[in-house]
Amino acid sequence: MKCPGQDSRYWKPDAIFDAKCPKCGTVVEFFKDDTTRKCPECSHRFLNPGMDFGCASYCQYAEECIGTLPPELIAQKENLLKDRVAIEMKRYFKQDFKRIGHASKVARHAEQIGKEEQGNLAVILTAAYLHDIGIKEAEKKYQSTAARYQEEEGPPIAREILERLNTPEKMVDEVCDIVGHHHHPRDDETVNFKCLYDADLIVNLEENQKEKPSDPERLAEIIEKSFLTESGRKLAKTIFTKEAQRTRS
Repeated sequence: MKCPGQDSRYWKPDAIFDAKCPKCGTVVEFFKDDTTRKCPECSHRFLNPGMDFGCASYCQYAEECIGTLPPELIAQKENLLKDRVAIEMKRYFKQDFKRIGHASKVARHAEQIGKEEQGNLAVILTAAYLHDIGIKEAEKKYQSTAARYQEEEGPPIAREILERLNTPEKMVDEVCDIVGHHHHPRDDETVNFKCLYDADLIVNLEENQKEKPSDPERLAEIIEKSFLTESGRKLAKTIFTKEAQRTRS
């Protein structure tokens, strides 16, 4: 059975339309089910501007339905995966808004650090949303939220979520590896791990400062020695400098 959205029997008069080439402005004719077309004037190939790639961004049968996915759609697929993982994380934690907020803040910082460090944002953000996913099981089994228990219980839960979302196996393995030791850096770490680690450290420091503030010298020492990326260290300095100025004012 063909997807109704791509079946010509269901097409309307606007199923064939013209679009301007983004490079040279030449008018190019598109059919609704064309994923891309090549401009006859400058040979630039571009995405069908009238095509809804929403379902294709996550459907495991997308390539069979509309053909080989263009690079732009692959990027969109990864971005959409990140958003769906965020939703699954919120569903998992339910009313635990503290942990939802923590994961969301870590993801926000991780995205900023990841961009500067040129890491894989799909991996970094997915790991950020799932890094503490084992904490509920740790509490249930060990009555503890200790890092080693979180790291032990987190990967199986993260794997189940990611496999349910049809995540590529290589990405599943990397994210689960990060979740499984996110508090304990190895001697030789990936950029993706470092970005997540630094983002989590910033949020943990923010939370600790609210509960039991460290003196400025001690905080400065932690920031100088504990971060794995220069971008993470720089972001931490910016955040805590602003916080100190706000406290004094």
